Amino acid sequence: MSPEPQAPGSIALILASASPRRAELLRAAGLDFTVVPVAIDERPLDGETPPAYVERLAREKAQAAMRNESSSLVILAADTTVVIDGVLLGKPADAREATEMLSRLAGRTHEVMTGVAVVPANRQIITAVDTTRVRFVEMTPDDIAWYVASGEPFGKAGAYGIQGRASRFVDRVEGSYTNVVGLPIATVWRLLRAVEGLGPLEPGA
Repeated sequence: MSPEPQAPGSIALILASASPRRAELLRAAGLDFTVVPVAIDERPLDGETPPAYVERLAREKAQAAMRNESSSLVILAADTTVVIDGVLLGKPADAREATEMLSRLAGRTHEVMTGVAVVPANRQIITAVDTTRVRFVEMTPDDIAWYVASGEPFGKAGAYGIQGRASRFVDRVEGSYTNVVGLPIATVWRLLRAVEGLGPLEPGA
């Protein structure tokens, strides 16, 4: 019998994000990385579509990381937003805004979009946008108040974390689950495999 093929190993990355959820997803996928947070202006441009918005922010984060880092490691940057009725729902500033966002999402289907940017050794940025559709069950005012009081909505696009308490309100997910958490891992891996200059992939353990 032929030996089973070994899984491709890790690629050393710079993750241009302070998001613990993105770090957890990369770690679970067996990728090695160093966190290098970057700060950019995340306000949308006039007339900018949601896919263009997340792709631009991912690109700008990658560019900021390039300016801050002298190493030749591959850079990974991403930006996630929630979209409903064509409106971008970012991170809520306070409990009132979180309540408004959740009230809008309750009983309806929305989209989660993540722009991903990868910068290989040749420093030519490649990007992709992943979209997942998520449907929430109906939520009562008490449901929303309970969830907001938990503190979980803060720091999350659309005021919810699908991997946490909000999972009880998620009726259906169409597309990448990890995209909703904050990083579409299959898309990231596809981009990493596609870029030139990475060299051969080492066999995994």
